Amino acid sequence: MKKQLRNFILLSVMLCISYNIIGCGYTTRSMISSKYRTIYIEPFLNKIDITRESEVSSKYKIYRPSVETEIYKAVVNKFLFDGNLKLAKTDTADLILKGEVTEFRRDPLRYTESDDVEEYRINLVVNLSLYDTALNTLVWEEKGFTGDTTYFTSGTSAKSEESAVVEALSDLSRRIVERTVEQW
Repeated sequence: MKKQLRNFILLSVMLCISYNIIGCGYTTRSMISSKYRTIYIEPFLNKIDITRESEVSSKYKIYRPSVETEIYKAVVNKFLFDGNLKLAKTDTADLILKGEVTEFRRDPLRYTESDDVEEYRINLVVNLSLYDTALNTLVWEEKGFTGDTTYFTSGTSAKSEESAVVEALSDLSRRIVERTVEQW
């Protein structure tokens, strides 16, 4: 009886391990169609409206000079690092990625007892469009696509706004590349 129970448990464990190894559908490969091998990334446009009057809902919108250039560079570098799509010139690329920066926000999240801001969230918001050059069609479009990070202004985990912006750029570029090559 003990031997049968032990064999049953051993068989059950082996089956569970086999199902976990074989049955998992997760892959690290790109899900993008094999017909797409190259991409051209247009320089991002800055569409942040700095002429609008401040409203309650937009009082944390701020302007950062050259943010569109920083986003463009971060996205190009992330595509180079990823390697699923090679960068190409506009006339030889299979895909064209167009983007425009619509918002740069710094929202306070936490205050100290003396009403000083202790923690901020940085949001970089863009509109994106991906085009198939062979078919001259829109593959996908995303409005309000966001990359963000939070940072503390004081304490042991404090960091500068500049380093937080770098983290937000990294988050946004990672999300853009994932959206393009993973297509989930």
